[in-house]
Amino acid sequence: MAGTGTEEHPHGADRLCEAGDRVYSRAVRRGRVPRRDAGQVPCLLDLALLHPDPDDMDWLVPTSPQEVMTRLLRGLYEDVSASQRRVGTAVAAYEWYAGLGGSAPAAPAGEGSAIRVLEGLSRIQAAMDEATEACTREVLTVQPGGIRREDELAEGLHRALTLRGRGVHMRDLYTHVARHGQGLLNYLELMGEAVEARSLDEVIDRLILFDRTVAFIPANTDRTMALELRHPALVGYLVTVFERLWRLAIPLTAPLPDTRIEGISHREQSIAALLAEGHQDAVIAERLGISVRTCRAHIARLSETLGAASRTQLGVRIAQVGLDGPQEPVDLTQLTVPGQGSRTGR
Repeated sequence: MAGTGTEEHPHGADRLCEAGDRVYSRAVRRGRVPRRDAGQVPCLLDLALLHPDPDDMDWLVPTSPQEVMTRLLRGLYEDVSASQRRVGTAVAAYEWYAGLGGSAPAAPAGEGSAIRVLEGLSRIQAAMDEATEACTREVLTVQPGGIRREDELAEGLHRALTLRGRGVHMRDLYTHVARHGQGLLNYLELMGEAVEARSLDEVIDRLILFDRTVAFIPANTDRTMALELRHPALVGYLVTVFERLWRLAIPLTAPLPDTRIEGISHREQSIAALLAEGHQDAVIAERLGISVRTCRAHIARLSETLGAASRTQLGVRIAQVGLDGPQEPVDLTQLTVPGQGSRTGR
């Protein structure tokens, strides 16, 4: 979409093409337009003048003319020393947008930007960079999945270094599996006291919070769309979720607690608890940030350790030793199954 917009509509928001002018004006007057109306004017999406309606992805809602005016004048201020000739064009565009704003009903304070759909990786990165630039105190993040890839860590490193340079404190939540990634350990060593990291068996989907005023969450499974949230109630709710997970998490500098069951690792204990809840292998793997193959290998070791010959029997033995709840010391030599003898007697 971005490529088409550049080739067929080589202009900025200060001078829309005729087709873009018609569609954007209609969107401002009506509050939204069907997505199909923007098919011939990808420039409106490329320039962020239209964006998906969070309530119905088949519709597009306009960026308010007031916000467009602010964006234009901010860009003009930064470039004026090198582009004096753009002043007249920007002033004319300002008057045009102001005329549109005067005919449209005034939106309540704060409304319109409380939830913004960001479509495309470039839009997401630009919004994240803008939030990073405005951040002065704190960043909270949740990073699901397993071992972080080097490219993922490098992608956000420039933002992290910028924040560290301004004295911003960062707190990151990972899954326990991420502890085994050397790239993450190198990143934390580089960031020093600016970053505090903890881990859990499983975490919620990706979340980034800047100064407890703006949050970013995925809007689809492949993370090519995101939601930028600025509504105080929504952001406050996500902060509460983060803080509660943080209190339950274990610092990356501390070892994981002993399961108190010989031969069963902390990860296998987590898998056992999810098996007891009835989850399939693929779901367990995704929640713990491991591959399905690794998950099945752990299940096989669990079966061997607990002396279970079938999946059903494994569920029974998980319950018998208390792996589906709070841990108490268990003597596996006395483990029995209804109708069978102890393991030592088999």
